[in-house]
Amino acid sequence: MTKSELINVVMEKSPDLTKTQTERIVEEFFNCIIDALKSGDKVEIRRFGNFRLKDRPPRKARNPKTGEIVDVPAKKALHFKMGKELRELING
Repeated sequence: MTKSELINVVMEKSPDLTKTQTERIVEEFFNCIIDALKSGDKVEIRRFGNFRLKDRPPRKARNPKTGEIVDVPAKKALHFKMGKELRELING
């Protein structure tokens, strides 16, 4: 599902909202999640799951084309852990 499809679904479920209002709500929702993750907070959405950043240490990797060893810098990676209810819905 793309963001525009999500906006359309929300509009169908909330006929009193205009498309512009719905776009703002969806955009602000994502911005809140991004801002929380940027500041190092964990985002927990009950019945859905948790988003958090994990630190990945620097490492050495091999370029598969040339075989050359390259340094991969440290970085943060997004980790999502599904909530119990969502996991049960998906797995039956």
